[in-house]
Amino acid sequence: MSNAALCFQVDQKVVYPSQGVGIILSIEEKEFRNEKILYYVIYLEVSDMTIMVPVDKAEGLGIRAIVTEEEALQALTLIGEDYDPIPSDWKLRYQMNLDLLKKGSVMDIAAIVRSLYHRSKVKELPILERKLYDSALKLLEDEVSFSLKKNKDEVETMIFNRLESK
Repeated sequence: MSNAALCFQVDQKVVYPSQGVGIILSIEEKEFRNEKILYYVIYLEVSDMTIMVPVDKAEGLGIRAIVTEEEALQALTLIGEDYDPIPSDWKLRYQMNLDLLKKGSVMDIAAIVRSLYHRSKVKELPILERKLYDSALKLLEDEVSFSLKKNKDEVETMIFNRLESK
C-alpha cells in the first residue's frame, strides 16, 4: 500500500496540465503487480474522459488544485499587460511555449495565450503553434470560468477584451 499523502479529496476540482479541469470522483485502491496502489479517479469534462492517476504520481504529473479567484483575476490582468518580444523562430517559440504549457500554472498558460495571440496578429501561426494556442486558450477559459464561477462564453469575452486592449 502506498503511503502517499492525499493532496486532494473527492469532489475537488483539479487541473491536469494540458488536459484541463477535472473533478475527483473517488479515491480507490487497486492492485497492480501484486502491490496495492491508491488512485485518484478524475473525470475530465472537456474530453468526457475518466482517468485514474496514482496518488503518489499526481504531484509529479503537475496535477494541482484549481486556482483561487484572486489568481484567476491575476492571470486575466497578465493578458492585458506588456510583454517581452518572443523569438521570431517559430520552432524555438513553440518549444518555449510547450514547456510552459507542461508546467501548467495559470500564469504560464495566460502568458502563452497573450504572446501567441499578439504574434498571430503580426503573422499567421504555423499549424502546430495554432493548436498550442487553441489548447492554452481552452485551458485558460476552463480554469478561470470554474474559479470565477462564470460561464465559458463570459470568460472568453473577458479574455479577448483584455487581449484587444493592447
